[in-house]
Amino acid sequence: MSDQRQYSGPESRSAAGDRSPWLIAIVVSIATFMVVLDTAIANVSLRYIGGSLAISVDESTWVVTTYLIANAVVLPVSGWLSNVIGRKRFYMLCVAVFTVASLLCGLASSLSSLILFRILQGIGGGGMPTSEQAMLADTFTPRQRPQAFALYGIAVIVAPTVGPTLGGWITDNYSWHWIFFINVPIGIISLILVQWLVHEPEVLERERREYLARGLNIDWQGFVLIAMTFGCLEVVLDRGQIEDWFHSTFIITFATLSVCAFIFFVPWELTRDDPIVDIRLLCRRQFGMSFLVMMAVGAILFGSNQITPQLMQTNFPYTAMLSGLAVMPGGLVMMLMMPIAGQLIPYMQPKYWMVIGLCAIAAAMWYSTSLVPDASFSYFAWVRIYQVIGLPFMFIPINSVAYDGLPPQKTSEGSALMNVARNLGGSFGVSLANVELLRRSQFHQARLTENVVPSSPEYQSTLKHIMQYFVQNGSPTDAQGHAMGYISHMITGQATLMAYIDIFYTWAIFAIVLIPFVLLLIRRITPGTAHAAAGH
Repeated sequence: MSDQRQYSGPESRSAAGDRSPWLIAIVVSIATFMVVLDTAIANVSLRYIGGSLAISVDESTWVVTTYLIANAVVLPVSGWLSNVIGRKRFYMLCVAVFTVASLLCGLASSLSSLILFRILQGIGGGGMPTSEQAMLADTFTPRQRPQAFALYGIAVIVAPTVGPTLGGWITDNYSWHWIFFINVPIGIISLILVQWLVHEPEVLERERREYLARGLNIDWQGFVLIAMTFGCLEVVLDRGQIEDWFHSTFIITFATLSVCAFIFFVPWELTRDDPIVDIRLLCRRQFGMSFLVMMAVGAILFGSNQITPQLMQTNFPYTAMLSGLAVMPGGLVMMLMMPIAGQLIPYMQPKYWMVIGLCAIAAAMWYSTSLVPDASFSYFAWVRIYQVIGLPFMFIPINSVAYDGLPPQKTSEGSALMNVARNLGGSFGVSLANVELLRRSQFHQARLTENVVPSSPEYQSTLKHIMQYFVQNGSPTDAQGHAMGYISHMITGQATLMAYIDIFYTWAIFAIVLIPFVLLLIRRITPGTAHAAAGH
């Protein structure tokens, strides 16, 4: 029997029906691109939102935090919801909620209303990836999956690159309201195409009816515990730097709630016959390791997506739009590399491609440590290209490996957990990078100021030359004060630059350390095994 025949017939779980499966991959990628793009756009538009609503920068960050919390709460249970409501029906509901919430966000006139609508937006956005990836896993044969996830990966990975540029351009030329309004037509188009083209297999409908016939015993305790675990954890990771981490009672409280909820959650779910989150899947060697590697990819992807533009906007004279333009070539390269990687991956074991991807990431991060204070626009463009060129060889194999050997009825739950891994890794990556940036900046500043003493000949010479500059440029009365302030500014800037370099070193080492784990813990996949396991 051919691969494709296993994905057709009365027991098929394919979302394509009698249509081309590639059409389905394109359709489900539209909403994904919209959701990921909106997250990136909102990040660069916070100061515009704050100015328009007359709120502080600190208050405006809740626009992002509340979205991430809602996303984190819904994502783990989205697999269960998809099975109960129906995969296509649940997906369309999520797209509709996100689209309506986007319209309401654009119309919001106060911080409280904007936060409320962003929570609604996060609920809709959090449910989409599970259904999308389950559709891809069920629609494509194991041999076709790398190309399918490559197409899907373009939306997931390229959107954060395009977001800052588009967000900067929209807010500079129109208003921040349009960063939400642009989702409305995209959402409507997505709903029309999904209704028209996506097929709901009879076997899924039959399983749903059988499930409901047994009685809908909702695991409310499990839902509350997982919601508290990830919701409170997201608050800690997103607000920790602002609130001074564990020096803050606010952070300690939420961290304690998260840990306690998780401690109760694990044994509770393991003893349920129908858990709302099937964490037993993590005990499978192949899936559990894929979960951990996906967390690592999320940490590097989301961390570098935030740190690189942040570096250009703090230590270099780049606006949000210019920094977005500098990283855009990386997104274009990703668009080229994704289909190429999708074609190449079936010719070698996934774990070896993952090692190649990790080596490429490590080399790119090591090259990024060559950063200098007068780095050019082209330097940042090439750095970003090097940083992302290895990611397709990580993203695609992980998704292919994760579903190997997974029972057909567990596809949705597995997809939910893989998306949890990517988002959770991203939150950890961004948070830890910012912590390292602060700590290493303080360290380097302390080391640099040790040499700035009046008895130092180099310091006296530098001070003299800078004083002469200020005297010659119209500041003779307080030339020494201006000169000392300028030296202090130089030290701070150099210390921050060195801290960014330390972050790149850390990521390079992190990627290298992951290589032996991938080689040892991810088993080889034989075509026969993969086909049999996935022949839904």
